[in-house]
Amino acid sequence: MSGYNTKVEFRGETYFVQTQDKGPAMPYIESLIYRSGRLLASRRKFYTEHLKDPELSVVVNRLMDEQHKQILDEILNARLA
Repeated sequence: MSGYNTKVEFRGETYFVQTQDKGPAMPYIESLIYRSGRLLASRRKFYTEHLKDPELSVVVNRLMDEQHKQILDEILNARLA
């Protein structure tokens, strides 16, 4: 499994965002969002429709990157409480 881990400080709170690919056996990308050590939310993006794509790893990396960046953007723009 590959993924991203990012720590963000915003308005006196510490957020930790962990995004990872669960792999072809469980074809989804999962992001866990923690605030001050507690699970705040989770997000999943399934990529079942891409399993036969010869560039699957490129597609998965793009989807992971997009989801992770979107969550960080929501935190920094006070859209994720």
